[in-house]
Amino acid sequence: KRVGKHSHTQQTINELIVHFAQDKGHVVRLKGGDPFIFGRGYEELEHARQFDIPCEIVPGISSAHAVPALQQIPMTSRGYSQSYWVVTATTKEGGLTPDIALAAQSTATIVILMGTKKLHEICNTFRLHGKQDTPVAIIQNGTLENEKMVIGNISNIEFEASKDNISSPAVIVVGEVVKLGKTYIEEFRHIQAV
Repeated sequence: KRVGKHSHTQQTINELIVHFAQDKGHVVRLKGGDPFIFGRGYEELEHARQFDIPCEIVPGISSAHAVPALQQIPMTSRGYSQSYWVVTATTKEGGLTPDIALAAQSTATIVILMGTKKLHEICNTFRLHGKQDTPVAIIQNGTLENEKMVIGNISNIEFEASKDNISSPAVIVVGEVVKLGKTYIEEFRHIQAV
């Protein structure tokens, strides 16, 4: 699956899992990241269980953790953030998830998946809670050769993302920990020296 380009519906995938498990005696469903973090893995497991198909889950590493870590952005760090949230930007119905408004009220690091199309709404939500100066990193195609990242804060990240043509798939990291990332330190070192 790719953003907006699903080769099969979720129902078709569920049916294929059952078909191959019954026909061949086993099936492997390989997914990127952790299938239980916005990967619909539980839906597939539940469907297979309805047909008495025994299942084993081998979790991967979620992009919510791996992508920021490769940019040396920690989720938590003493004096910066004591907790973190991982949220999807969009509800099943297509609206902005209300959890972003809740997260914007905290001092936690917020990792937003599937959020580039909702960036304007996300930034407005943080602005409503007085967080316009909060650092933000958006990492597109994390872990791949064509990875690129923009950094800024809630007030200017929309401009930065537009200027660099940032699109999905991307991981959005909001919080003071962004200041600890290697790119932030490299780009803003000269400002601290002045």
